[in-house]
Amino acid sequence: MTTIRGWCPGALRPMAGGDGLILRIRPHAGRLSVAQAQGIADLAAQHGNGWIDLGSRASLQLRGIAADGLPQVHARLSALGLLDPDETSEARRNILTTPVWDGPETPALVAALETALAAAPPLPPKFGFAVDTGPWAVLGGASADIRIERGTDGLILRADGMERGEAVTPASAAHRAVGLAHWFAARRGAETRMAPLIASGATPPRAATLPPLTGPAPQPGPTAQGLCLALPFGQMAADTLHMLAVAPLRLTPWRSVIVEGVAQLPAHPGLIADPADPRLRVVACTGAPGCAAASVATRALALRLAPLVPPGGLLHVSGCAKGCAHPRAAPLTLTGRAGRFDLIRGGTAADPPGATDLAADTLPQLIRGHLAPRL
Repeated sequence: MTTIRGWCPGALRPMAGGDGLILRIRPHAGRLSVAQAQGIADLAAQHGNGWIDLGSRASLQLRGIAADGLPQVHARLSALGLLDPDETSEARRNILTTPVWDGPETPALVAALETALAAAPPLPPKFGFAVDTGPWAVLGGASADIRIERGTDGLILRADGMERGEAVTPASAAHRAVGLAHWFAARRGAETRMAPLIASGATPPRAATLPPLTGPAPQPGPTAQGLCLALPFGQMAADTLHMLAVAPLRLTPWRSVIVEGVAQLPAHPGLIADPADPRLRVVACTGAPGCAAASVATRALALRLAPLVPPGGLLHVSGCAKGCAHPRAAPLTLTGRAGRFDLIRGGTAADPPGATDLAADTLPQLIRGHLAPRL
């Protein structure tokens, strides 16, 4: 086992955090069985800090793992079917799965892609795939470089950054996706993601004439697949995950879960069932002291500011310029720097700020008096 400090931890490649090791778990097809959900909750309580984080690619993170507890954690994950055979296989299996699938097609496509990726070329750490083959495609705003999507008349394969894709079949989709990965690897130069390569003028040699059939992403509340519940800041306590494990869970890239086949559960303060809840308008990373890179506490501040963010707005509170919780631009971002905050409008946590050196106690009035109407 190699401990890696970086942006892409795994279960076999943990990353050092401020409170111990961080392990990222990628469930197959973004789905947890009841036993897997219960097992992860037990691991978080017994070996971690008692919390589970849900990431923007529908992966789970355990934090605060002690190095001497790793063998027990790995053994349990292996028994649950959640551990890859080696670090290379783990890194390669970067697949985001739509949570709104019905029937066997989508799980079968994910399984075929996992197998086909054994023949994939070396790819940058964040390079990933999406299987977006529910009744309509919902993952267009989520990070992925090669997308298998629902089209009007069947499946399409689309390079991120292109508006259209080529027709594929369930039998050919995985193989064609890996072929597109080979094209990217041969031409990428210094690029690490597909969209910038496409923006530079490179075009895959494919008949990309078909647009995806897009539709709305699931919101908190009842859905056709089950009850969708969002997690404040994408985080839940171990006992909350135990409570949810009454049925299989589908993970979403919007930091929510769908409890399969369930229409209602008792209200819980750690779960959001109302799409108008103001906590859905703020995004915040772990912050200090849990993250060694952060110089400011983030989530308590974000909760204070959430009611001031108008419907349709988004506030990103980042402990540092890395912007892990929301790598893309937000209408308003507060970035921690040397114990205070910089303010960025319409950018990422690393973009040039419009105001600097702001104290946390000045931010509510700043939001209320000047920023909220323009978010």
